[in-house]
Amino acid sequence: MTERILRINMTTLSGAFEEVPAEWQGIGGRALTSAVVAKEVPPTCHPLGKHNKLVFAPGLLAGSPAAQSGRLSAGAKSPLTGTIKESNAGGTAAQNLAKLRIKALIIEGMPGEDKFYGIQINKDGVTIREEAELIGKGNYEAIKTLMGRIGEKVGVLIIGPVGEMRMSAANISVRDPDGNIRCHGRGGLGAVMGSKKVKYVTIDDSGGPGVEVKDPEKFKNAARAFAKAILEHPVSGEGLPSFGTNVLVNVLNEAGGLPTKNFRYGQFEGHNKISGETMRDTIIKRGGKPKHGCHAGCIIQCSQVYCDEEGEYVTSGFEYETIWGFGANCCIDDLDIIAQADHIMDDIGIDSIESAVIMGVAMEAGIIPFGDGAGALKLLEEIREGTPLGRILGNGAASVGRAYGLTRVPVVKGQGIPAYDPRSVKGIGITYATSTQGADHTMGYAVATNILKVGGFIDPLKNEGQVELSRNLQIATAAIDSTGLCLFVAFPALDIPETMTAIIDMLNAKYGLSLTGDDVIALGKRVLKTEHAFNLAAGFTSADDRLPEFFNEDPCPPHNVTWTFTGEEIDEFWNF
Repeated sequence: MTERILRINMTTLSGAFEEVPAEWQGIGGRALTSAVVAKEVPPTCHPLGKHNKLVFAPGLLAGSPAAQSGRLSAGAKSPLTGTIKESNAGGTAAQNLAKLRIKALIIEGMPGEDKFYGIQINKDGVTIREEAELIGKGNYEAIKTLMGRIGEKVGVLIIGPVGEMRMSAANISVRDPDGNIRCHGRGGLGAVMGSKKVKYVTIDDSGGPGVEVKDPEKFKNAARAFAKAILEHPVSGEGLPSFGTNVLVNVLNEAGGLPTKNFRYGQFEGHNKISGETMRDTIIKRGGKPKHGCHAGCIIQCSQVYCDEEGEYVTSGFEYETIWGFGANCCIDDLDIIAQADHIMDDIGIDSIESAVIMGVAMEAGIIPFGDGAGALKLLEEIREGTPLGRILGNGAASVGRAYGLTRVPVVKGQGIPAYDPRSVKGIGITYATSTQGADHTMGYAVATNILKVGGFIDPLKNEGQVELSRNLQIATAAIDSTGLCLFVAFPALDIPETMTAIIDMLNAKYGLSLTGDDVIALGKRVLKTEHAFNLAAGFTSADDRLPEFFNEDPCPPHNVTWTFTGEEIDEFWNF
């Protein structure tokens, strides 16, 4: 069986398999979601209207024995930014789809009636049924109910109440191997799924054809070399497995780039109380899991399971960006409060990064004071209930800023700026400004070279070299996102040459190709240019590739630096 496209029309409540067009045969993941959106979605359409489409695509290596290959891309026109959007997540769905040889799942149209539906996919095809029982339910309860109905091993893509209410910060949750939650977080794709009246998609690969590998022996050798490089690198093999992504709290605080009190300062007095080191000690003391994979085949294991004082599960995938945002950015130094917030956000289906920026702006507005952890939890419940205030909050940080007449609103193209102050880590500032998808650190993770000294070192406080650094990283990231590999393979890829060789060898062995490094770079460039062209057609210009004014005007202690790039310097990014 060859790979196929599964197209689901919610207007007719029908699904059909299609052959993969020639132009899409050599791409997957982000490259494919962006190609479909660019070809089939009118750039000026309303993101929550009938002309938008929601696309899921496993990466090129999904379902294979390659380590770190379980990421799934989701794409659409974003209701948060108005730009093209791709978000990728772990969990099991990418591998489930790949084992059914579904190259992409495209959901289009809208039902005529105000009813929600569930979509079930298996080896025999697709079934679309009205769903009433789970509407309004949180993700934890809904996933548990689905497991009881369908089985323990199916993949699940689902929206919570925030997606049902079509709020612009809604995410799409993905069931992980333990039945917990990973998220397509950024860009409000949960609202797009809600607009299609799809509560959930389940994927059962039982009896499916599985994944074909053209040259198994060559693939095995390349996969072994790839895994070896990951485990030998100090970041992917030691730092992330030991302390998770939250290892960065103390690192960024020391560097003066930890955004504090809605981006007023670069250091937080309470950093030790919320650090990765403290989190690890707390997890071990309470009988949680300090290491945990977000998908089958993960060998980095930067996730974890965080428990309360009684040893009861609270959350997993407790990431640096969430802890930074509810911690330093909101001046809350209690990991248990932040973990409760993470649990609520997973349950209601809202992006934890956008929510962290939302809370900082809400505190700026005086809705609750800085440091009010209990107040932050109450505001999340306002979002769950869909109160008037909850809807202002649930539509993103920019929405809160507009409603309260604020200027200190850290967003680019309407999306909240995460986790790293662009004045003190200037390479990531270029990524925030130029990303095709609004402020997003994962688009080109310049922190690696600016702070962690991976792939060399470029002084984070100086302008020199930052545009080129961000450009090169964004091109490489677009290519990695298309393979379905975890972004963290970039750490060994930047320092250990054999890593990229192994990735290319795996692709060639799986598909019977003869790709070179130049082909991979060309793919990354093509993805960025496709996304940029969509945004230009949607009405965006170079004037949108800018940071908020306060970064130019307010020095960031302790280095007391400002954002000093000119528009002309930023615009050089697109000269490739």
